[in-house]
Amino acid sequence: MAEVVLQGVGKSFGETRALKALDLTVGDGEFVVLLGPTGAGKTTSLRLVAGLERADSGTIRIGGTEVTDWPPAPRNIAFVFQQYSLYPHYSVFDNMAFPLRAPGMDLSKDEIAGRVREIARLLRIEDKLKNRATQLSGGEMQRVAIGRALVRQPSIFLMDEPLSSLDAKLREEMRVELKRIQHDLGATTLYVTHDQLEAMTLADRIGVLREGVLVQIDTPRAVYETPRDIYVARRLGSPQINILDPGVLTLDGLPPGAAQIGVRPEDVILRHDGGTPARVRAVEHLGVETVIVLDSGGTKIHALLGAAGAFAPGDTTTLGVHPGAAMAFDSQGARIAATSAPTREAAYGT
Repeated sequence: MAEVVLQGVGKSFGETRALKALDLTVGDGEFVVLLGPTGAGKTTSLRLVAGLERADSGTIRIGGTEVTDWPPAPRNIAFVFQQYSLYPHYSVFDNMAFPLRAPGMDLSKDEIAGRVREIARLLRIEDKLKNRATQLSGGEMQRVAIGRALVRQPSIFLMDEPLSSLDAKLREEMRVELKRIQHDLGATTLYVTHDQLEAMTLADRIGVLREGVLVQIDTPRAVYETPRDIYVARRLGSPQINILDPGVLTLDGLPPGAAQIGVRPEDVILRHDGGTPARVRAVEHLGVETVIVLDSGGTKIHALLGAAGAFAPGDTTTLGVHPGAAMAFDSQGARIAATSAPTREAAYGT
């Protein structure tokens, strides 16, 4: 595997700037996820690394070698797309062996069979090798698509929302499998998604993109707990962070210039002595969690129920915030660092 480095990479399509001077490093063996909505530049970033698009500016290095102007083949990358793109009348074995039979690979039949079976064992589809692709479930087809990339032993894996076409249960299973496979292989992986749960569970680091700009890149926990601005804060967390005017809740120690505050639903205290009055608008039972939707002076606030007891629509309560948990943002949406308030870790004893 190899390190991938993008420096000052820009790309436009006509009048649309897809990427603006992107600086990104994916370390050897690291799993980096690019997160953002449609049009943020995620797929363009992958296609530039793959050589499917040519950068207008900047440089791209793979394993220390500049490949900015190279065609795709010598870059030695493997691209896993959203759609499986399997050959329907080929067996699983032949689908996985296909890239190993390409001109220039120069592998014997025994070498091809050995590599395919090794990856099939890793993916737990060894018993499916004789099946046609049309006989597989969605999760099995995605495993074959990933296996077809793995057998090539590339320098880097590029994955473009490979789980988005699966149902919720299969996505959960495949997230676990992908992380296991990546860890077992030590594979350098650049993965793009708009799904914050995928990003949080898979990534060693998350890079948040907005309109072609890398706004923040850090560990999942750091991005979640210390977002650089409101845009980043809203990209992670379900239910989404509450963005409120400073006067909606009673808070001490807000820094000067705070135009808005952000409070995660898990940091809202229900039935808080001396807190802000609120009325319950809805109760959402989500299995392990219960989300309470509240109204305080016309402002909607989400909170997690926790140990506060039962609520029903129309009930009244009072709201507080765990010390140090509120985030302050200026008029432009940028995060303002706390000065004297207790830290979030101190509030939770971590």
